Amino acid sequence: MPGFFSPTTLEQIRAASDIVDVIGSALPLKRAGANFVALCPFHKEKSPSFNVSPNRQIFHCFGCQKGGDVFAFVKEYENLTFPEAVKRLADRAKIPLESEQGAGEQISRHLKDQLLQIHEQIAQRWHQCLLNEAAGQPAREYLDRRGVGADAIRLFRLGAAPELWDDTVNWAVGKHHELEVVEKAGLVIRKSEGPDIPSGAPEFRAQTRNFYDRFRGRLMFPICDEQGRVIGFSGRILSADAKAAKYVNSPETPIFTKSKVFFGLDKSKRAILDAGRAIVCEGQLDLIACFMAGVQNIVAPQGTALTDQHARILKRYVDEVVLCFDSDAAGQNAAVRSQDHLLACGLAVRVAVVPAPHDPDSFIKEHGGQAFANLIQAAGGFFDYYLNRLCVINDAGSDKGRLAILRSMAEAVHKSGNMVLVDKYAQKTALRLGVSPESVRSEFKKAAPGRPAQAHAAPHEPVQVEVPSVPPNLQESWLLKLIFRHEEFAGWCVSRLDPEWIAHAQVRQLVARRLEMQREESWTSLGSFLEECDSSEMRNLVTAAVAEDRPLKNPAQQFADVATWLRNQHLDRQIQALIHRANQSGIGDDERDALLRRQPEIRQLKRQPIPPPA
Repeated sequence: MPGFFSPTTLEQIRAASDIVDVIGSALPLKRAGANFVALCPFHKEKSPSFNVSPNRQIFHCFGCQKGGDVFAFVKEYENLTFPEAVKRLADRAKIPLESEQGAGEQISRHLKDQLLQIHEQIAQRWHQCLLNEAAGQPAREYLDRRGVGADAIRLFRLGAAPELWDDTVNWAVGKHHELEVVEKAGLVIRKSEGPDIPSGAPEFRAQTRNFYDRFRGRLMFPICDEQGRVIGFSGRILSADAKAAKYVNSPETPIFTKSKVFFGLDKSKRAILDAGRAIVCEGQLDLIACFMAGVQNIVAPQGTALTDQHARILKRYVDEVVLCFDSDAAGQNAAVRSQDHLLACGLAVRVAVVPAPHDPDSFIKEHGGQAFANLIQAAGGFFDYYLNRLCVINDAGSDKGRLAILRSMAEAVHKSGNMVLVDKYAQKTALRLGVSPESVRSEFKKAAPGRPAQAHAAPHEPVQVEVPSVPPNLQESWLLKLIFRHEEFAGWCVSRLDPEWIAHAQVRQLVARRLEMQREESWTSLGSFLEECDSSEMRNLVTAAVAEDRPLKNPAQQFADVATWLRNQHLDRQIQALIHRANQSGIGDDERDALLRRQPEIRQLKRQPIPPPA
């Protein structure tokens, strides 16, 4: 994977991404001597065993043994591929990748940076308006009626857009943003004749006459990407009798594509990974109510039905999705439409039905968060839900209704590509319709496509399972500590240490590679070495060796002692092999004599001291 990027670029990004800052933005780190500690995000624990070393720019958990550099943390924590993790950190450090260094790409990157800056600034402006300004009073009253508290307002950075045609226009000019760029951000709209500008700001008249605000008199929900950067907005109307659309969303821009964005994913992704399932709801207020009630593994599609791109995003995190849409017909139809994309990505789908007339928000307000969590836990499989719904909207007692149920169930269940499910729901459908399972199986066969739906699904990358090996012995572990913590003795290791002395295969590979890099003068940093490790288990061996930052007493003598022990163990194994060979039947006298003469020579080698590094 590092081959996607030049070593220079990786080293530049690594140098600009302090591991304490990166991990500290995701976990509450506490100082512990020279290191920092936290509860490990990769396994359940009650006392912190997750260590972060600012000196060596690595992390290691002594509980689950995961470790690595800043790229490895972002990759594991964010559930990304290595190239995605590199891009994430490059964006954070504002370092262009090789593919972004052409003239056109640099212009595009500069525009995206401008749009991100504008979105962040206007999010702050609207948030302050909601909290402190008279123009935010209608939004404050609305949130109070909906039971949205101060903690939720701060966490989701809710805001209020004043009921003015030119508030954002004048704000942008005051911030020295070009209105053409603000238009590209989707915050203002161009027109031939703009609204009147207050007489107190005549200097704005010429600049602003062709633009007016997109969002006016609305409660504003910032939409964030997975990194938590504001990339768009959704604005809810506050006046009950207003004729305008209930919601106005940002248009698609160079930084915002609604079919690829989930509202709330930046805050819920860790909970989704921990829970092993993602709940999908419809609206922002539903999501906020669920999140604040403790059900945090939840996302909402942004201003669009759930798409195949949404499904692929969810598949990166989990294998199961629970749909929890509103109880009205529109919500239940949306749940049915979502099935195709989710199944095509290999996701298991369940459906939680909120009792009418509730949506998740109102249900939680009336019954509490635990009742909603129980509702999610009890959610049935999609095909059970779909069969029930088909029997509700069709007359199962009529021939027309039965045919509609049969056709719809057959079409839906065949999309799973799973013949066990097909047969199971043929039986269930037969039971509901009061007919024989054989007749339903026959009808289902008629509806079978030429190829199952899974044949059209994007192929999944093969899963590589690493089988853990026997851990290294104490001396081999000490050698890793010494060789990676005391780089000043690497030259001595090249002349005095033979990797063949090491019995543990992975430790032998690590030491051999380190010595090779010393001979070739290609060693750059511990981080770059970790990226070249053949497996995460090898990387974890290194981070375990260097994570503990207590100084070693007399490391030079420890090098000599460990090297001597490893050499002597290696020689003992050679002697045992000679004895075994000499005792085999059929061996000639000359060969046996040679084997016997070789043994005292090896014993003599054991008595030779290995001097410590000077």
